[in-house]
Amino acid sequence: MQNNENKQQETEVVTGEDKNRASDGIAQTPTWKHLLLFSLPVIMSMIMMNTFSMVDGIFASRLISPIALAPISVVFPFLSFIMAIGMLLGVGGNAMIAKKIGEGRVEEGRQNFSMITIVGLIVSIIAMVFGLLLPDVVLDILGPDDFIRDMAFDYLQPLLWFLPTTVLGMMFQQFLITAGKAHYGAITSTIGGFLSAGLNFLFIRTLDMGIQGAALATSIGYTLPAILGLVYFTVARKGSLYFVMPKFDIRALGRTCINGASEMITMLSVAFITVLMNNILIDLGGAEAQAAAGVMFAGMGIFSALFVGYSAGVAPIISYNYGKGDKGNLKKSYSNSLRLIWLLSVVAMVLAFFSTGLLLRVYDIPSGIPIHDMAVTGFRFIIGGFIFMGFNTFASMFFTALNNGVVSSLLSLFRTLIFSVIAFMTLPALFDLTGAWAAVPTAEVLGIIVTIVFFVAMKKRYGYA
Repeated sequence: MQNNENKQQETEVVTGEDKNRASDGIAQTPTWKHLLLFSLPVIMSMIMMNTFSMVDGIFASRLISPIALAPISVVFPFLSFIMAIGMLLGVGGNAMIAKKIGEGRVEEGRQNFSMITIVGLIVSIIAMVFGLLLPDVVLDILGPDDFIRDMAFDYLQPLLWFLPTTVLGMMFQQFLITAGKAHYGAITSTIGGFLSAGLNFLFIRTLDMGIQGAALATSIGYTLPAILGLVYFTVARKGSLYFVMPKFDIRALGRTCINGASEMITMLSVAFITVLMNNILIDLGGAEAQAAAGVMFAGMGIFSALFVGYSAGVAPIISYNYGKGDKGNLKKSYSNSLRLIWLLSVVAMVLAFFSTGLLLRVYDIPSGIPIHDMAVTGFRFIIGGFIFMGFNTFASMFFTALNNGVVSSLLSLFRTLIFSVIAFMTLPALFDLTGAWAAVPTAEVLGIIVTIVFFVAMKKRYGYA
């Protein structure tokens, strides 16, 4: 009996220490200032990742040809699929583990974290082997025409070899937030981006490796977050989260998949819609339209990173307070976040509008050619949907943080797949290329209706409003 009491006291002491460590971040009162500062490293990390993901396209466009943007755009859905694995396990596991830390079940959270990391590694290795053995199957799904198929194959190959590190890197970016080290992810993303830029120049310009060199440079840049995560979670054992002996927990893995399903649906939907869009664009405007789309969506990634990064950054705070049962802080997290999302969305719209010309100059796409005119028109349509995109993104991440993967998945399913398919299947038929450019913001406008419905329907259940 005495031994049991001692063990209980020891557990309480450890839990108390871990809560004190958490108080530096996820346990503090979620004022708008704290939410913004806490999420700022994640925002910066997202901006850096999305900015430097443009590096391939920039060097390919400037050093090879603007048409080289087409195979990059074609292969992008495959990269989205790989990222979907990382988002499923990273975001889903992060929400569950942060909730358990809030409940005081810290050691269990560490065991789950270690297990999820191993699962991510195994799944990514399986995907890598499949792609390497059956690259033609992958390309048939992606659907490049004969004109760019060989370039698409060259770009795909290096990405396949680095799939495991890409997935682990995405997962660790999420878990570093709960560990209170989100700035590590931002620093690593920045370093990885500069490394990718330097290697792009070396591989394409100096070694004349063509578009294959671009993919290799980016893959190496994506490896840095994986290395950092492995080192940090192995060596730094004073925080609330680090590697321990994993314990296989099928319920925890299932909860992770349910929590992260919305983010995976989002990424898979993006992949599917991109394939659909590329097939539509090749009929309406050829490879030049596909190249223009590559520029547009690269720009969208940079500016949407403001609210995507914020939503991912504050998710552990929401999960922690939900697990703790602190409805007061949950309400503050919700109300202050809505105000900040509105602000960040407006900032994204203004910056994107006045940066359109700069974006095209970075890619060295001169005015007067079809790619330039298509990209300008399409980007202006996308900018118009930023306000709705901000709230829709936050809503999905918010319900993931509340460990309600079903609602989060429904939000993502309607917005990124159902409404997008409807828009892409109808608008281009009515308005040609203009309809294709308008499809993305149209899906966001329809998505905000579903977002409002679920915000209102769920507020009594969770007490966030």
